[in-house]
Amino acid sequence: MATAPTNSALPLFYKDLIPLNSQQHATWKSRSTDKATWLKGVNTVPLTVEEFPQAQRHFPIVFSVGENPVPLVLMGMNEGVNVFVDEDGSVNTPIYMPAYVRRYPFMLARLRPEAEELSLCVDPTCDLVGEQEEGAPLFDEGQPTDVTKGMLQFCENFEIAGTKTASFIAELQKHKLLMDGELNIEAEGKPFTYRGFQMVDETKLREVRGDVLRGWNQSGLLGMIYAHLFSLELVRDVFGRQVAQGKLPEPIPA
Repeated sequence: MATAPTNSALPLFYKDLIPLNSQQHATWKSRSTDKATWLKGVNTVPLTVEEFPQAQRHFPIVFSVGENPVPLVLMGMNEGVNVFVDEDGSVNTPIYMPAYVRRYPFMLARLRPEAEELSLCVDPTCDLVGEQEEGAPLFDEGQPTDVTKGMLQFCENFEIAGTKTASFIAELQKHKLLMDGELNIEAEGKPFTYRGFQMVDETKLREVRGDVLRGWNQSGLLGMIYAHLFSLELVRDVFGRQVAQGKLPEPIPA
């Protein structure tokens, strides 16, 4: 059910990635949109730990499987299904949009594996950027415009949040709090079982030492754990939206 971004050379959403520079992209523009076409049919999206309080009001938050799990919001219970985004990319209900979605088609990346610095890059296949009449210029007389500076700052903040998220995950793993999850839901008289994700083990959480819990409470980490746990109540809401939209697959044997 919950899978991390595809293990390929490029992250989720990105079909290509090139570094921005004032020579080659002097006349490029970036335009805004009220549609998230790149999110259509995507059921899980990465989330940073700082976003848990906002996201937990709208989506279940789970963790991917594997040695390096990442937090994910569930926008659909099955691959290829997003109950919040219509076929034309329109968001069909007011929701918190994860920063991972909002930064597209830009991102920071290393131009070479050995490089220490990250460069602002863009997906040139996206129709939101490029040689076009509409939109705000990315460069002006060879210098980045406020639009480009703002996106660079956004991407830098996202990287910082990513580092904090990695520390959060490391703390959960240190105390062996993540366990394999399983959800059993019945609809139309048929059973549906969902696996392939991780969640915090509440039994082990109750066994964590008091001094550790006190430290987590002071740092805000404990609040993030409970935001994750409370968000799981929304699984049935997402499932219900999927039922209403007629997007249920054949039941998977338990």
